[in-house]
Order: sequence, then C-alpha cells, then structure tokens
Amino acid sequence: LNIKCIKDELRSDSEVTVYQIFYDSLDHVRISGWYSVPNAPANGLPAILLVPGYQSDPPIPKDWSAKGYACLSVNPRGKVRSRSQFDPGYPGLLTYRIVDKNTYSYRGFYADVWRGVDFLLSRGEVDSERIGVAGSSQGGGLTITTSAMRKEIKAASAGAPYLCGFMDAIELTDTYPYQEISDYLRTYPDRLEEVESTLAYFDGISFADQISCPIIMNLGLQDNVCPPETGYALFEAIGSKDKKLFEYDGHGHEAGRYVHSGIIDQFFDKHLKG
Repeated sequence: LNIKCIKDELRSDSEVTVYQIFYDSLDHVRISGWYSVPNAPANGLPAILLVPGYQSDPPIPKDWSAKGYACLSVNPRGKVRSRSQFDPGYPGLLTYRIVDKNTYSYRGFYADVWRGVDFLLSRGEVDSERIGVAGSSQGGGLTITTSAMRKEIKAASAGAPYLCGFMDAIELTDTYPYQEISDYLRTYPDRLEEVESTLAYFDGISFADQISCPIIMNLGLQDNVCPPETGYALFEAIGSKDKKLFEYDGHGHEAGRYVHSGIIDQFFDKHLKG
C-alpha cells in the first residue's frame, strides 16, 4: 500500500484529528483520502469507509469521528484530489475506455475503493471486525460492490445506488450521467455489444448476491437520476438475509437523506458498536 499519513492541523480540532492520506492502488495509481479519528484515546475503534458520489468531492469525515468512528473518505482515481494521477477528461468516467472490461475506468475505480479497506485494516486503532461502508448515488453503487467483494465489511448502507442496471437505466431516464452512455452509443452504434458486455461485468446487480453482511438501502421514488426500478432490481438480487429497503415517496435523488440519516446512525451503532 505504501501508506503516507499527514496530520492536517488546520482541519483538526479538540474532538477529531484529521489526516491527509495516500496509498498505492491498481496500475501504480496513487490514491488520496481524508482520514479522521476521535481524539479520545482508544483502540479497537469501529470504522467507516465513506465512498463518494459521481460529481461531489469526497468530504472530510469529521462528523463520523465525532460519533466515535475512525473514518476514511476515499478519493478514487478521477476525483479531485486524485485527478493528477488519472483524469478521464470529457465527458467523464462512465464511458472512458468502455469497450474493454480490462481497460474500463471503473476497473481501477473499484479497486481504489476496495484498497481503502486495506488501509483501515492497517490501522492499529481500528477493530478489524467492526468495519462498515456507506455512500449514496455512486457511493451507493460502490457500497454494493465493496460489501460484496470485501468480506471484512460487517455492515453497509447504500443510498440511491448508481452503477446498477446500466442498460435499463438509460431507457428509464434521460438525465446524466447515465445519458453519457446513450451519447456514446449514438456516436459509436457499432460498439453496442462491447459496451453491454463491459457494463454487465461492472454492474452492481452482478455483485449483489455475494453480499452477506447486514445492509440497508434507501430510494427516492421520484429519482430521475438513478431510477427506482433499478434500485428494486438491485435489492431483490442482494444475497444478505439481513437487508432492509426504505422507500421515500415524494423524494428524488437525495432519497430522503435528511430523514434517513438518523436511521443510518442507528444501523451502524447496532452493528458496529452494539
């Protein structure tokens, strides 16, 4: 991993210490992130891997550490703090080298997030049996793939999951970023078969049956970015026996975030602190 941690004095305070962190990932790409821990001396801390949305910058996760968690907010390749290492350019990550699963941008992107689990496992203050993952939109999709592929994850919260049901989504919504795929196929209609093959390989629904940890999902029933139909298909495919879906009528892509945040807190308290 070749980990480097640099304390950020400006962003640390009396309750939480914040670090800028760096580690190596697939293809020798150097990944950055924010790591925060509560200041109260403790070993065996529960930990959260916080995964980012498609357009949002990964936040400094001080709120999580104020609740008693060690938390890594990871910046996978292409996100602002890791863009000097990898920049897919216009239109973005979703269609970059999409015709081959071995070169597709999300191959490395997924690996960057999964390596974040290795970072947490390397930390002496973290209890390796109490690691969770959380995110919404792209972060929701990454929560699905991470909890499927990394069995060290003991609890997962996925909001409005993106990266799930790609080919259905482009028929169900005309919004971006899914429309990047439609735009690409209008330009290169002869590449449809290759695109479908690649996206099936990286589709969260293809991973979902491997999830065994407790998991909650929340959907906005008026979401026109990540259509709820793809969320239902994903939830049905999840293999965990301990799964619960929260549906928010009248809500769009935020998927009831402000109402649901308390449920997320209670969920992780139960499974990582209980």
